[in-house]
Amino acid sequence: MPSALPDGEPVPADGALPAEALAGLGERPFGFYVHVPYCATRCGYCDFNTYTASELRSSGGALASQDTYAETVIEEIRLARKVLGDAELPVRTVFFGGGTPTLLPAADLVRMLGAIRAEFGLAADAEVTTEANPESVDARYLEELRAGGFDRISFGMQSARPHVLRVLERGHTPGRPEECAALARAAGFAHVNLDLIYGTPGETDDDWRASLNAAVGAGPDHISAYALIVEEGTRLAARIRRGEIPMTDDDVHADRYLMAEEALSAAGYGWYEVSNWARVDDRSARCRHNELYWTGADWWGAGPGAHSHVGGVRWWNAKHPAAYGQALAEGLSPGQGRELLTAEDRRVERILLELRLSDGCPLELLRPEGAQAAERALGDGLLEAAPYAEGRAVLTLRGRLLADAVVRDLVD
Repeated sequence: MPSALPDGEPVPADGALPAEALAGLGERPFGFYVHVPYCATRCGYCDFNTYTASELRSSGGALASQDTYAETVIEEIRLARKVLGDAELPVRTVFFGGGTPTLLPAADLVRMLGAIRAEFGLAADAEVTTEANPESVDARYLEELRAGGFDRISFGMQSARPHVLRVLERGHTPGRPEECAALARAAGFAHVNLDLIYGTPGETDDDWRASLNAAVGAGPDHISAYALIVEEGTRLAARIRRGEIPMTDDDVHADRYLMAEEALSAAGYGWYEVSNWARVDDRSARCRHNELYWTGADWWGAGPGAHSHVGGVRWWNAKHPAAYGQALAEGLSPGQGRELLTAEDRRVERILLELRLSDGCPLELLRPEGAQAAERALGDGLLEAAPYAEGRAVLTLRGRLLADAVVRDLVD
Protein backbone atom coordinates (compact mmCIF):
# COMPACT_ATOMS: atom_id res chain seq x y z
CA MET A 1 0.00 0.00 0.00
CA PRO A 2 1.73 3.22 -1.13
CA SER A 3 2.43 5.83 1.53
CA ALA A 4 1.36 8.72 -0.71
CA LEU A 5 -2.36 9.26 -1.26
CA PRO A 6 -4.03 11.34 -3.99
CA ASP A 7 -6.22 14.33 -3.17
CA GLY A 8 -9.55 13.37 -4.72
CA GLU A 9 -12.86 14.84 -3.63
CA PRO A 10 -14.13 14.75 -0.04
CA VAL A 11 -15.80 11.62 1.29
CA PRO A 12 -19.22 12.27 2.92
CA ALA A 13 -19.04 12.22 6.71
CA ASP A 14 -21.15 9.06 6.83
CA GLY A 15 -19.25 7.43 3.96
CA ALA A 16 -22.37 7.28 1.76
CA LEU A 17 -21.88 6.14 -1.84
CA PRO A 18 -23.77 7.37 -4.92
CA ALA A 19 -26.83 5.31 -5.83
CA GLU A 20 -25.27 4.32 -9.15
CA ALA A 21 -22.31 2.75 -7.32
CA LEU A 22 -24.66 0.60 -5.25
CA ALA A 23 -26.62 -0.56 -8.30
CA GLY A 24 -25.74 -4.17 -9.05
CA LEU A 25 -24.06 -4.64 -5.68
CA GLY A 26 -23.82 -8.35 -5.01
CA GLU A 27 -23.82 -9.23 -8.70
CA ARG A 28 -20.08 -8.49 -8.82
CA PRO A 29 -17.53 -10.36 -6.69
CA PHE A 30 -16.97 -8.66 -3.32
CA GLY A 31 -13.95 -8.88 -1.06
CA PHE A 32 -12.43 -7.30 2.05
CA TYR A 33 -8.93 -6.00 2.57
CA VAL A 34 -7.75 -5.28 6.13
CA HIS A 35 -4.61 -3.19 6.50
CA VAL A 36 -2.54 -3.69 9.64
CA PRO A 37 -0.01 -0.83 9.67
CA TYR A 38 2.39 -2.07 12.35
CA CYS A 39 5.95 -3.35 11.87
CA ALA A 40 8.61 -4.35 14.38
CA THR A 41 11.19 -2.48 12.29
CA ARG A 42 11.06 -0.66 8.97
CA CYS A 43 12.80 -2.44 6.10
CA GLY A 44 15.21 -0.24 4.18
CA TYR A 45 13.32 -0.53 0.87
CA CYS A 46 9.80 -0.11 2.27
CA ASP A 47 7.59 2.81 1.22
CA PHE A 48 4.32 1.31 2.49
CA ASN A 49 2.01 2.94 5.02
CA THR A 50 3.55 1.27 8.07
CA TYR A 51 4.68 2.39 11.53
CA THR A 52 6.98 1.05 14.20
CA ALA A 53 6.12 1.34 17.90
CA SER A 54 8.65 4.15 18.39
CA GLU A 55 7.16 6.12 15.48
CA LEU A 56 3.69 5.88 17.01
CA ARG A 57 4.57 6.63 20.63
CA SER A 58 5.29 10.27 19.92
CA SER A 59 2.43 10.89 17.48
CA GLY A 60 -0.34 8.37 17.90
CA GLY A 61 -1.39 7.91 21.48
CA ALA A 62 -4.14 5.48 22.40
CA LEU A 63 -5.96 5.86 19.08
CA ALA A 64 -2.97 4.36 17.24
CA SER A 65 -2.33 1.54 19.72
CA GLN A 66 -1.95 -2.05 18.55
CA ASP A 67 -3.85 -3.15 21.66
CA THR A 68 -7.12 -1.56 20.50
CA TYR A 69 -6.60 -1.85 16.76
CA ALA A 70 -8.93 -4.80 16.21
CA GLU A 71 -11.85 -2.97 17.82
CA THR A 72 -11.18 0.10 15.67
CA VAL A 73 -11.23 -1.94 12.47
CA ILE A 74 -14.39 -3.72 13.59
CA GLU A 75 -16.04 -0.30 13.84
CA GLU A 76 -15.17 0.29 10.19
CA ILE A 77 -16.52 -3.12 9.23
CA ARG A 78 -19.83 -2.15 10.87
CA LEU A 79 -19.73 1.16 9.01
CA ALA A 80 -19.24 -0.76 5.75
CA ARG A 81 -22.43 -2.71 6.39
CA LYS A 82 -24.37 0.55 6.92
CA VAL A 83 -22.94 2.16 3.79
CA LEU A 84 -23.58 -0.86 1.58
CA GLY A 85 -27.12 -1.41 2.85
CA ASP A 86 -28.99 -4.66 3.04
CA ALA A 87 -27.80 -6.22 -0.21
CA GLU A 88 -26.95 -9.90 0.00
CA LEU A 89 -23.20 -9.63 -0.17
CA PRO A 90 -21.28 -12.74 0.89
CA VAL A 91 -17.57 -11.99 1.00
CA ARG A 92 -15.60 -14.13 -1.45
CA THR A 93 -12.10 -13.13 -0.37
CA VAL A 94 -10.51 -11.54 2.70
CA PHE A 95 -6.90 -10.39 2.74
CA PHE A 96 -4.98 -9.09 5.77
CA GLY A 97 -1.96 -7.10 4.63
CA GLY A 98 0.46 -4.61 6.04
CA GLY A 99 2.68 -3.85 7.66
CA THR A 100 2.87 -7.10 9.51
CA PRO A 101 -0.60 -8.42 10.39
CA THR A 102 0.96 -11.19 12.48
CA LEU A 103 2.39 -8.66 14.93
CA LEU A 104 -1.14 -8.64 16.33
CA PRO A 105 -2.30 -11.59 18.43
CA ALA A 106 -3.85 -14.31 16.29
CA ALA A 107 -7.06 -13.80 18.29
CA ASP A 108 -7.27 -10.21 17.00
CA LEU A 109 -7.06 -11.31 13.36
CA VAL A 110 -9.69 -13.96 14.02
CA ARG A 111 -11.96 -11.37 15.71
CA MET A 112 -11.75 -9.02 12.72
CA LEU A 113 -12.52 -11.90 10.38
CA GLY A 114 -15.42 -12.82 12.66
CA ALA A 115 -16.82 -9.30 12.35
CA ILE A 116 -16.75 -9.55 8.55
CA ARG A 117 -18.51 -12.91 8.80
CA ALA A 118 -21.12 -11.51 11.20
CA GLU A 119 -21.90 -8.40 9.14
CA PHE A 120 -21.75 -9.83 5.62
CA GLY A 121 -21.34 -13.58 5.73
CA LEU A 122 -18.57 -15.47 3.98
CA ALA A 123 -19.08 -17.35 0.73
CA ALA A 124 -18.92 -21.12 1.18
CA ASP A 125 -15.59 -21.25 -0.67
CA ALA A 126 -14.22 -17.95 0.67
CA GLU A 127 -10.45 -17.47 0.47
CA VAL A 128 -9.02 -15.93 3.67
CA THR A 129 -5.38 -14.83 3.54
CA THR A 130 -2.92 -13.11 5.82
CA GLU A 131 0.55 -11.87 5.11
CA ALA A 132 3.19 -12.83 7.68
CA ASN A 133 6.83 -12.21 8.41
CA PRO A 134 8.65 -15.48 9.10
CA GLU A 135 9.95 -14.27 12.46
CA SER A 136 6.49 -13.26 13.68
CA VAL A 137 4.76 -16.67 13.81
CA ASP A 138 5.20 -20.10 15.36
CA ALA A 139 3.29 -23.38 15.14
CA ARG A 140 0.75 -22.43 17.81
CA TYR A 141 0.04 -19.05 16.19
CA LEU A 142 -0.56 -20.68 12.81
CA GLU A 143 -2.82 -23.31 14.33
CA GLU A 144 -4.91 -20.58 15.96
CA LEU A 145 -5.28 -18.75 12.65
CA ARG A 146 -6.29 -21.92 10.85
CA ALA A 147 -8.86 -22.80 13.51
CA GLY A 148 -10.23 -19.25 13.18
CA GLY A 149 -10.95 -19.59 9.46
CA PHE A 150 -7.76 -18.58 7.63
CA ASP A 151 -6.86 -20.94 4.79
CA ARG A 152 -4.11 -19.09 2.92
CA ILE A 153 -0.89 -17.45 4.14
CA SER A 154 1.80 -15.43 2.39
CA PHE A 155 5.31 -15.28 3.86
CA GLY A 156 7.78 -12.53 3.01
CA MET A 157 10.83 -14.61 2.09
CA GLN A 158 12.51 -12.11 -0.28
CA SER A 159 15.83 -14.00 -0.52
CA ALA A 160 17.68 -17.07 0.70
CA ARG A 161 21.02 -15.25 0.95
CA PRO A 162 22.10 -13.54 4.22
CA HIS A 163 23.88 -10.61 2.54
CA VAL A 164 20.83 -9.85 0.37
CA LEU A 165 18.55 -9.92 3.41
CA ARG A 166 20.91 -7.51 5.16
CA VAL A 167 20.71 -5.01 2.29
CA LEU A 168 16.91 -5.25 2.41
CA GLU A 169 17.05 -5.00 6.24
CA ARG A 170 14.90 -8.07 6.68
CA GLY A 171 14.77 -9.54 10.17
CA HIS A 172 14.58 -13.29 9.49
CA THR A 173 17.39 -15.75 8.87
CA PRO A 174 17.74 -17.87 5.72
CA GLY A 175 15.75 -21.07 6.02
CA ARG A 176 13.11 -19.66 8.34
CA PRO A 177 10.51 -18.99 5.57
CA GLU A 178 10.82 -22.59 4.42
CA GLU A 179 10.29 -23.76 8.01
CA CYS A 180 7.21 -21.54 8.25
CA ALA A 181 5.80 -22.97 5.02
CA ALA A 182 6.07 -26.45 6.53
CA LEU A 183 4.47 -25.28 9.80
CA ALA A 184 1.58 -23.72 7.86
CA ARG A 185 0.98 -26.94 5.96
CA ALA A 186 1.07 -28.89 9.22
CA ALA A 187 -1.47 -26.47 10.71
CA GLY A 188 -3.83 -27.23 7.82
CA PHE A 189 -3.41 -24.23 5.52
CA ALA A 190 -4.56 -25.21 2.05
CA HIS A 191 -2.51 -22.55 0.30
CA VAL A 192 0.95 -21.12 1.03
CA ASN A 193 2.72 -18.33 -0.87
CA LEU A 194 6.33 -17.20 -0.68
CA ASP A 195 7.22 -13.65 -1.81
CA LEU A 196 10.60 -13.12 -3.46
CA ILE A 197 12.40 -9.93 -4.52
CA TYR A 198 15.01 -9.84 -7.28
CA GLY A 199 17.46 -7.13 -8.27
CA THR A 200 18.69 -6.19 -4.79
CA PRO A 201 22.04 -4.34 -4.98
CA GLY A 202 24.81 -6.89 -4.55
CA GLU A 203 22.66 -9.87 -5.52
CA THR A 204 24.28 -12.17 -8.10
CA ASP A 205 22.70 -14.61 -10.54
CA ASP A 206 23.79 -17.43 -8.23
CA ASP A 207 22.12 -15.70 -5.27
CA TRP A 208 18.86 -15.40 -7.19
CA ARG A 209 19.06 -18.98 -8.40
CA ALA A 210 19.57 -20.15 -4.80
CA SER A 211 16.53 -18.16 -3.67
CA LEU A 212 14.36 -19.68 -6.39
CA ASN A 213 15.56 -23.18 -5.55
CA ALA A 214 14.91 -22.63 -1.84
CA ALA A 215 11.41 -21.30 -2.50
CA VAL A 216 10.52 -24.20 -4.80
CA GLY A 217 12.01 -26.67 -2.35
CA ALA A 218 9.71 -25.41 0.40
CA GLY A 219 6.74 -26.73 -1.59
CA PRO A 220 4.36 -23.72 -1.64
CA ASP A 221 1.59 -23.78 -4.20
CA HIS A 222 2.16 -20.11 -5.09
CA ILE A 223 5.31 -17.99 -5.55
CA SER A 224 5.45 -14.24 -6.22
CA ALA A 225 8.61 -12.63 -7.61
CA TYR A 226 8.90 -8.85 -7.77
CA ALA A 227 11.63 -6.63 -9.13
CA LEU A 228 13.00 -4.37 -6.42
CA ILE A 229 11.73 -0.82 -6.84
CA VAL A 230 13.87 1.78 -5.10
CA GLU A 231 11.43 4.35 -3.74
CA GLU A 232 12.51 7.90 -2.95
CA GLY A 233 12.54 8.65 0.76
CA THR A 234 13.61 5.14 1.80
CA ARG A 235 16.88 4.29 3.50
CA LEU A 236 17.84 2.12 0.54
CA ALA A 237 17.44 5.06 -1.86
CA ALA A 238 19.63 7.19 0.41
CA ARG A 239 22.36 4.52 0.47
CA ILE A 240 22.33 4.27 -3.32
CA ARG A 241 22.43 8.06 -3.66
CA ARG A 242 25.47 8.21 -1.37
CA GLY A 243 27.20 5.57 -3.48
CA GLU A 244 27.35 2.98 -0.70
CA ILE A 245 25.72 0.31 -2.88
CA PRO A 246 25.10 0.14 -6.64
CA MET A 247 21.78 0.48 -8.40
CA THR A 248 20.67 -2.63 -10.30
CA ASP A 249 19.91 -1.91 -13.95
CA ASP A 250 16.93 -2.99 -16.03
CA ASP A 251 18.90 -5.57 -18.01
CA VAL A 252 19.71 -7.43 -14.79
CA HIS A 253 16.04 -7.30 -13.79
CA ALA A 254 15.09 -8.81 -17.16
CA ASP A 255 17.67 -11.59 -16.81
CA ARG A 256 16.43 -12.42 -13.30
CA TYR A 257 12.83 -12.54 -14.51
CA LEU A 258 13.79 -15.01 -17.22
CA MET A 259 15.58 -17.13 -14.62
CA ALA A 260 12.41 -17.10 -12.49
CA GLU A 261 10.22 -18.15 -15.40
CA GLU A 262 12.57 -20.99 -16.32
CA ALA A 263 12.95 -22.32 -12.77
CA LEU A 264 9.30 -22.01 -11.80
CA SER A 265 7.84 -23.46 -14.98
CA ALA A 266 10.25 -26.41 -14.72
CA ALA A 267 9.00 -26.98 -11.16
CA GLY A 268 5.33 -27.10 -12.19
CA TYR A 269 4.30 -23.48 -11.66
CA GLY A 270 2.63 -21.37 -14.32
CA TRP A 271 2.39 -17.60 -14.53
CA TYR A 272 -1.09 -16.16 -14.28
CA GLU A 273 -0.04 -12.55 -13.64
CA VAL A 274 3.28 -11.02 -14.63
CA SER A 275 4.76 -11.34 -11.12
CA ASN A 276 2.82 -14.37 -9.86
CA TRP A 277 3.08 -18.10 -10.44
CA ALA A 278 0.81 -20.86 -9.13
CA ARG A 279 0.76 -24.65 -9.39
CA VAL A 280 -0.51 -25.46 -12.86
CA ASP A 281 -2.35 -28.54 -11.60
CA ASP A 282 -4.48 -26.56 -9.10
CA ARG A 283 -6.45 -23.50 -10.24
CA SER A 284 -7.34 -22.78 -6.58
CA ALA A 285 -3.65 -22.04 -5.91
CA ARG A 286 -4.06 -18.64 -7.56
CA CYS A 287 -4.67 -15.70 -5.23
CA ARG A 288 -8.35 -15.01 -5.83
CA HIS A 289 -8.22 -11.82 -3.81
CA ASN A 290 -5.64 -10.28 -6.13
CA GLU A 291 -7.62 -11.51 -9.11
CA LEU A 292 -10.53 -9.52 -7.69
CA TYR A 293 -8.37 -6.35 -7.89
CA TRP A 294 -7.06 -7.13 -11.35
CA THR A 295 -10.53 -7.69 -12.80
CA GLY A 296 -12.16 -4.56 -11.35
CA ALA A 297 -14.51 -6.22 -8.86
CA ASP A 298 -15.73 -4.62 -5.61
CA TRP A 299 -13.84 -4.57 -2.32
CA TRP A 300 -13.85 -2.66 0.94
CA GLY A 301 -10.46 -1.72 2.35
CA ALA A 302 -10.42 -1.26 6.14
CA GLY A 303 -7.55 0.34 8.03
CA PRO A 304 -5.32 3.42 7.75
CA GLY A 305 -4.59 4.35 4.14
CA ALA A 306 -6.61 1.40 2.81
CA HIS A 307 -8.21 1.80 -0.63
CA SER A 308 -11.70 0.60 -1.54
CA HIS A 309 -13.64 0.27 -4.80
CA VAL A 310 -17.36 -0.23 -5.25
CA GLY A 311 -19.23 0.25 -8.52
CA GLY A 312 -16.75 2.70 -10.05
CA VAL A 313 -16.12 4.72 -6.90
CA ARG A 314 -12.64 4.48 -5.40
CA TRP A 315 -11.82 5.95 -2.01
CA TRP A 316 -9.01 5.84 0.52
CA ASN A 317 -8.79 6.22 4.28
CA ALA A 318 -6.81 8.65 6.39
CA LYS A 319 -3.22 7.47 6.39
CA HIS A 320 -2.13 7.82 10.02
CA PRO A 321 -3.55 5.32 12.55
CA ALA A 322 -4.40 8.12 15.00
CA ALA A 323 -6.40 10.12 12.42
CA TYR A 324 -8.08 6.92 11.27
CA GLY A 325 -9.03 5.95 14.82
CA GLN A 326 -10.20 9.46 15.70
CA ALA A 327 -12.69 9.54 12.82
CA LEU A 328 -14.24 6.21 13.79
CA ALA A 329 -14.32 7.18 17.48
CA GLU A 330 -16.43 10.18 16.46
CA GLY A 331 -18.80 8.03 14.40
CA LEU A 332 -17.44 9.36 11.10
CA SER A 333 -16.10 7.71 7.98
CA PRO A 334 -12.29 7.52 8.02
CA GLY A 335 -12.34 8.19 4.26
CA GLN A 336 -9.96 10.97 3.28
CA GLY A 337 -10.77 11.31 -0.41
CA ARG A 338 -12.42 9.59 -3.33
CA GLU A 339 -12.78 9.63 -7.09
CA LEU A 340 -15.65 8.65 -9.36
CA LEU A 341 -14.28 6.70 -12.29
CA THR A 342 -15.58 7.59 -15.73
CA ALA A 343 -16.29 4.97 -18.37
CA GLU A 344 -12.98 5.94 -19.99
CA ASP A 345 -11.13 5.57 -16.67
CA ARG A 346 -12.50 2.08 -16.29
CA ARG A 347 -11.66 1.12 -19.87
CA VAL A 348 -8.05 2.22 -19.41
CA GLU A 349 -7.76 0.46 -16.05
CA ARG A 350 -9.07 -2.77 -17.54
CA ILE A 351 -6.35 -2.68 -20.17
CA LEU A 352 -3.66 -1.76 -17.62
CA LEU A 353 -4.58 -4.62 -15.30
CA GLU A 354 -5.97 -7.36 -17.51
CA LEU A 355 -3.08 -7.25 -19.95
CA ARG A 356 -0.84 -8.39 -17.08
CA LEU A 357 -2.90 -11.57 -16.71
CA SER A 358 -2.35 -14.84 -18.57
CA ASP A 359 -5.98 -14.59 -19.72
CA GLY A 360 -5.16 -11.20 -21.28
CA CYS A 361 -7.58 -8.42 -22.15
CA PRO A 362 -10.29 -8.29 -24.84
CA LEU A 363 -9.17 -6.55 -28.03
CA GLU A 364 -12.60 -4.90 -28.13
CA LEU A 365 -11.41 -2.59 -25.33
CA LEU A 366 -8.89 -0.96 -27.67
CA ARG A 367 -9.46 2.22 -29.63
CA PRO A 368 -8.25 2.35 -33.26
CA GLU A 369 -4.79 3.64 -32.26
CA GLY A 370 -4.50 0.95 -29.59
CA ALA A 371 -5.66 -1.71 -32.04
CA GLN A 372 -2.93 -0.66 -34.47
CA ALA A 373 -0.40 -0.83 -31.62
CA ALA A 374 -1.64 -4.34 -30.82
CA GLU A 375 -1.06 -5.38 -34.45
CA ARG A 376 2.51 -4.08 -34.20
CA ALA A 377 3.03 -5.84 -30.86
CA LEU A 378 1.82 -9.08 -32.42
CA GLY A 379 4.27 -8.67 -35.29
CA ASP A 380 7.08 -7.91 -32.85
CA GLY A 381 6.43 -11.10 -30.90
CA LEU A 382 5.06 -9.33 -27.83
CA LEU A 383 1.55 -10.85 -28.03
CA GLU A 384 0.54 -14.49 -28.45
CA ALA A 385 -0.88 -15.33 -31.88
CA ALA A 386 -3.58 -17.87 -30.95
CA PRO A 387 -5.37 -15.77 -28.30
CA TYR A 388 -5.07 -12.74 -30.61
CA ALA A 389 -6.97 -14.60 -33.32
CA GLU A 390 -9.67 -15.26 -30.70
CA GLY A 391 -9.96 -11.58 -29.77
CA ARG A 392 -7.64 -11.34 -26.76
CA ALA A 393 -4.28 -9.66 -26.18
CA VAL A 394 -2.03 -12.01 -24.18
CA LEU A 395 1.61 -11.21 -23.53
CA THR A 396 4.37 -13.53 -24.68
CA LEU A 397 7.37 -14.05 -22.40
CA ARG A 398 9.18 -11.25 -24.22
CA GLY A 399 6.03 -9.16 -23.91
CA ARG A 400 6.03 -9.66 -20.15
CA LEU A 401 9.53 -8.18 -20.00
CA LEU A 402 8.19 -5.10 -21.80
CA ALA A 403 4.71 -5.10 -20.27
CA ASP A 404 4.70 -1.44 -19.22
CA ALA A 405 5.64 -0.28 -22.71
CA VAL A 406 3.06 -2.55 -24.36
CA VAL A 407 0.33 -1.26 -22.05
CA ARG A 408 1.23 2.36 -22.79
CA ASP A 409 0.82 1.73 -26.51
CA LEU A 410 -2.46 -0.17 -26.21
CA VAL A 411 -4.26 2.38 -24.06
CA ASP A 412 -3.87 5.11 -26.72
